[in-house]
Amino acid sequence: MTKTNDSDGPASRTPKSPNDRDRTRRQNPAASTRVCGALVGYARVSTVDQSLDRQLTELRQAGCERIFTDHGISGSKMHRPGLDEALAYLRPADTLVTVELSRIGRDALGVVALARELEERQVGLRILGLGLDTSTASGRLVLTILAAVAEMERQLLVERVQSGLAEARRWGRVGGRPPSLSPEQRALSIRLVGEGQRPSEVARMLGVSTRTVQRCVQDTSLPRAEDTAPSLP
Repeated sequence: MTKTNDSDGPASRTPKSPNDRDRTRRQNPAASTRVCGALVGYARVSTVDQSLDRQLTELRQAGCERIFTDHGISGSKMHRPGLDEALAYLRPADTLVTVELSRIGRDALGVVALARELEERQVGLRILGLGLDTSTASGRLVLTILAAVAEMERQLLVERVQSGLAEARRWGRVGGRPPSLSPEQRALSIRLVGEGQRPSEVARMLGVSTRTVQRCVQDTSLPRAEDTAPSLP
């Protein structure tokens, strides 16, 4: 049986007095440096030639206690180490601060998604260049507008894709990779394999992979070889 320490009993769960908390902070100064409601900064530049100095200065002037950075990391990257660290560091009632909207997302859709994630964690978002602060009523209004813009962007993207697909179908083109073999070559490969030649030999003759020939032979939707295959010289 595991021995239970006396400190694990009810007495250990008694709330500490103010004097006890002050003594703990003096013994462990790091425990008092992480407080709720902290301003956590994030700065990013896309190339190693660019400087973070301007962003860092603005974030410090805004009162950020801790700043995370990504240097030479494109905003199109799904995973940005500095931003990932900042998100892991944030606690409820904290605020993530950045200079420009483009520093945390390439478009309104990405920013709104991040803001919603932070909102679920009870973390605010402040974008200095836009005057956006989701902890205020006006900031939430701006976020709502951004969400509407993001939805419009998504709908326009869907419409453009559908229009492109319709135009391609109108011209007889379909999506996906073009077939490796023409109908005549497929029929020929079926006939040669049916006559006893190995798929690897047929593939070498047609300049395709063995697997391509095997798929042709197994595809029951193809026309019969004797109906469409050209005669061998």
